Amino acid sequence: MQTEDMRLDGNAAGGMLRELFVVDVTAALATCAGCNTTGAIGQLLEYGHAMGMVLRCPACNMPMMRMVRAPNSIRVDASGISLLVISDVRTSSDSSVVNATA
Repeated sequence: MQTEDMRLDGNAAGGMLRELFVVDVTAALATCAGCNTTGAIGQLLEYGHAMGMVLRCPACNMPMMRMVRAPNSIRVDASGISLLVISDVRTSSDSSVVNATA
């Protein structure tokens, strides 16, 4: 199986991300720690299999987020995201900002 056969866009990660986050974060804006490109999580490239997935930057191919299923948890490495902005569903004008480097 070729690597390209396993690649989907970040929207394919929506189900697993929804298990971790209360809201759908595929529209959240993530800034790549490697090239500083900002885009929606749904635009990232997913390389996944049964154990988990890696979301890569479409501009520089840097791994931005890794998620692995463990027996009693989901382990997340978001070290490739320097900033994650998730719209606040309670108000349309507010945003909740999570700085991944803090």
